[in-house]
Amino acid sequence: MIVRIMGEGQRKLADSHFTELNKLDDELLAEMESGDEEGFRRTLGALLEAVRRLGTPLPDAALEPSELILPSPDATLEEVRDMLSDDGLIPS
Repeated sequence: MIVRIMGEGQRKLADSHFTELNKLDDELLAEMESGDEEGFRRTLGALLEAVRRLGTPLPDAALEPSELILPSPDATLEEVRDMLSDDGLIPS
């Protein structure tokens, strides 16, 4: 799957990493719903770090469609709320 981190570019991840990313997404969604700013920051950082760690960067010139688009590390809780649908950042 191709994942874009806004402001950073795209990474290619094996589908086998979906479970780990989905777990972090569920945590992020729960923290957002409860208004837990500290937890939101921590989990967003963990989600983005997992994508960076597990994924292989695509060249800047690559024009691959992204299956997932994640917010930038400095996105606010309110900005991420606007990005979310009922399924969270990573569709089930």
